[in-house]
Amino acid sequence: MENTISLEGPVLKVNGELMLLIPLVDGGSELAECSRGISEIQGEFLKIVIPEWLAELLRIEEGDLVSVRSDGKLHIRALNPRLVN
Repeated sequence: MENTISLEGPVLKVNGELMLLIPLVDGGSELAECSRGISEIQGEFLKIVIPEWLAELLRIEEGDLVSVRSDGKLHIRALNPRLVN
């Protein structure tokens, strides 16, 4: 059985890119394995860049809260998805 980890946090915008910065000590190190290819370790954080197409699909913008969960695969979901125009 896979270990499950679940975290919540804000979407940040840095240098024009939407991203999640997850502290390694708060679960980022456990998420690194299942997010290979879309993440990188940056100092004390796991950095996951959210491409524009994915942000539109998830209906998220800077400052929105998301839930990040891993059960062997990475799942990102908006806690309060924005309305589609």
